[in-house]
Amino acid sequence: MAFTHATGADHRPGRAVRTGAKIFSVAALTAGLIGSLAAPASAAGGTKAKQVSGFSQALMIGDSIAEQISAQAKAQQSAADAKAAAAKKAKKAKKEAAEAKKKAAAKKKAAEQAKKERAAQQAKASRAAKRANPNAFVSPVKGSKVTTPYRAGGALWSSGKHSGIDFAAAAGTPVRSVGGGTVAVAGWGGAYGNNIVIRHSDGTHTQYGHLSSMGVRVGQQVKSGQQIGRVGSTGNSTGPHLHFEARMTPNYGSDVNPVSYLRSKGVSV
Repeated sequence: MAFTHATGADHRPGRAVRTGAKIFSVAALTAGLIGSLAAPASAAGGTKAKQVSGFSQALMIGDSIAEQISAQAKAQQSAADAKAAAAKKAKKAKKEAAEAKKKAAAKKKAAEQAKKERAAQQAKASRAAKRANPNAFVSPVKGSKVTTPYRAGGALWSSGKHSGIDFAAAAGTPVRSVGGGTVAVAGWGGAYGNNIVIRHSDGTHTQYGHLSSMGVRVGQQVKSGQQIGRVGSTGNSTGPHLHFEARMTPNYGSDVNPVSYLRSKGVSV
């Protein structure tokens, strides 16, 4: 019995047809071999039965191989799909991380810019206020803080109490007049070392002690914020700092609370 399949220039046997042909060839070969070995040519009936049995076995073997190939192909495809999905997920995560980093950088930059703008506005407002009121009081040492408070007790002071407040500052730091006025004292002040006393328009006085140098003379007019000397450690001093007093007269003993005095003039200390 022969099997044929129409062929032509544009037609080739399909995979199923080729596989079937191969299986049939194996079956035919097996059947022929079994038939030639099992019985004489006169026993036609028995030979036919064995040929049919060999054909069935060949079909079963072919199906098993096809199933294995199909299962392997599916496993490979699943692995490829999983790898592709993992790569896609990793790419998405990387992109999201980059976007988050970019947003954080933009946010930080915006915050820094806003801070700079606020500082610029504050400086502008301060300059405007100074122009509007050139006699506005200022701190004697820019950016410094009080270290030793007013009326602090101790053996360092002859009266047993601190008659002013101390501003921490390095030697050579500029010292400013807290307000406009006239220089009443500029010279050596004993325990105060080099010291300056300025009389202000309201009759009050401010004193600056332990200076390393002085840049004004008695009778000189000074403006608010004008540099009058530099921080030092002259006189009875344990290290560079500015001793500052607020007084009712130019003389020692007429002191009032310097913090309250400065705050009454609008200076934050």
